[in-house]
Amino acid sequence: MVKKKIKVFVGMSGGVDSSVAAALLSTKGGSASGGKKQKYDVSGVYIKSFNIDGCSARDAEDARHVAEMLKIPFYIFDLEKEYKEIVVKYMIDGYRRGITPNPDVMCNKEIKFGLFLKKALEMGADYVATGHYVRLIQRKKSVSSTRFAHPANRSLVLATPPLGLEIKRADRAEAAAGVSENRIFSLYQAKDKNKDQSYFLWTLTQNQLKYCLFPIGDYLKPEVRKLAKKFHLPTADKKDSQGICFLGKVGLQDFLSRYLPLKKGIILDTSGKIIGKHNGAYFYTIGQRRGLNLGNREKGVGSEPYYVAEKDARSNVILVAKGENNPALYIKKIKLTNINWIDPVSNKNLAGKKLKVLMRVRYRQPLFKASLAKNGGKIEAVFDKPQKFVAPGQSAVFYNTKGILLGGGVII
Repeated sequence: MVKKKIKVFVGMSGGVDSSVAAALLSTKGGSASGGKKQKYDVSGVYIKSFNIDGCSARDAEDARHVAEMLKIPFYIFDLEKEYKEIVVKYMIDGYRRGITPNPDVMCNKEIKFGLFLKKALEMGADYVATGHYVRLIQRKKSVSSTRFAHPANRSLVLATPPLGLEIKRADRAEAAAGVSENRIFSLYQAKDKNKDQSYFLWTLTQNQLKYCLFPIGDYLKPEVRKLAKKFHLPTADKKDSQGICFLGKVGLQDFLSRYLPLKKGIILDTSGKIIGKHNGAYFYTIGQRRGLNLGNREKGVGSEPYYVAEKDARSNVILVAKGENNPALYIKKIKLTNINWIDPVSNKNLAGKKLKVLMRVRYRQPLFKASLAKNGGKIEAVFDKPQKFVAPGQSAVFYNTKGILLGGGVII
């Protein structure tokens, strides 16, 4: 009897990371990495979403070329309409309300691990894979503590390089069916801490994670580049994308001004003095330095630069503080809404008491210590030390001391 291959749909963006993810999962990748040939039926998928500078077509062709080289089927899922209705609308509405939304988080939740996952499963996929820098592990539930044993001692979905990828079909099938109630899936920070993308994945659920693979989570970025060249992938030297993916080279304010009217307002310093004017408070975010039109004061020539400390979209006023370490830029606690716990044990541990965690409130920020406590339907986070540049609308994400992603919420 011929054993059925595990069918994996790989989300291919046209970049080097997802290209290597596809290569590692394909027969060619498994062979080239020095191990025995992998028994996976791999298909590449380019997710067509909203894009305003034309680079989407180029990225799709790059993804197609990689798929052709790997000799795997290639599909394009046209989700442009849904992306506009969900992600773009969410972003514009957020800025209109005066907050700083995170479209990457919303895209992961609703598009990549929502609609893409749903369609892939409908087409017969067992799993979906992406080029995210993050690791997925299985572990046993433990209600006693959030300080789990190091993930290396658990059943890693992806072991250490050069690709010790072992999917235990029975284990994953049991968990997917809810048979094994004693095991849960956890996200663990990537080996490359500078590239770790767990911050953008806090909204994922157990029902999504049981279908996910993250092949490059155990590699450093230079190692991924090296693998791309080893596989002779045409994307090996392609530059990484920067900023909000669908904007391309279009500036954020230029894009938002198509939907939000210009509104002349004033800029105040911490003494209450008017030191400048702006075209709309909703175009700015907490901690922003560039684009304030304060001349040399903005650039820090002859004095320290100014940073946005507060903004009020209703009154259309921006408050700025001089110097990166100005006390006006720091806060000690925040409230969170739209909480999602990837780890259900931590949610139970929070009941009626404080939960000590490590936290970050922006991408690539070093983790800092904080305590969580329930306050009505929301969660209050108190920082051990005051933190700067904390923007309402952005994500606050919680980890345990071992780097396990526990969950997160939206700052209000």
